[in-house]
Amino acid sequence: MIKTDLPKADTSAQNIHDRYKDLAMVESAFRTVKSDLDIRPVYVRKEANTRGHVLVVMLAYMIVRELDKAWSRFYLKVEEGLRSLSNLTLLEISYDAEKTFQEIPEPQDQNKRLLDALNINLPKILPKNSVRVVTKKSRRKSATRQ
Repeated sequence: MIKTDLPKADTSAQNIHDRYKDLAMVESAFRTVKSDLDIRPVYVRKEANTRGHVLVVMLAYMIVRELDKAWSRFYLKVEEGLRSLSNLTLLEISYDAEKTFQEIPEPQDQNKRLLDALNINLPKILPKNSVRVVTKKSRRKSATRQ
């Protein structure tokens, strides 16, 4: 039994039941944002920085939801899909001192299916790019109290 203060004329029992079930999705979203996306603890002191941090986390959550929707038919979690995609490689090919390009080999079957579900087509060849991306997660140490 679900109790509500809405007048019976304004809504149906099915609608009330459906909105109650939506609460499970809201709880799941908060759980994901708090634990998986690391919204807490927030080590920022200024309001603008806190707002920026929360904005980035919420955008990340939207991406996670889209990945979950696109990959639901594969019966795997988003983390598993991302772990699988981490095996994608980039080969740098040089055939002269100044003639270098980067090639993306054909992905494995599972990765191909994951990318297809997202409508992503990887290019075969990329121009040389010297940008280095570091994806290590850093954590600040909280100040110790004396």
